[in-house]
Amino acid sequence: MKTKIAQFRKKLGLTQQELAEKVEVTRQTIISLEQGRYNPSLELAYRITVVLGKKRIEEVFEVEWER
Repeated sequence: MKTKIAQFRKKLGLTQQELAEKVEVTRQTIISLEQGRYNPSLELAYRITVVLGKKRIEEVFEVEWER
């Protein structure tokens, strides 16, 4: 899964640690999400979207479909 977490996080001036605290996960989870190594639950994706000031999960997360 591709994300724009890092891009939006940096625009807001948030560190990985600050974002992690706001969405109640570890910094390591944010790192893994930003690197595309971890797919979040729907709840976590929603919390991240809200903290980053976006209205739709699709603005932050892009699902890569395998065919």
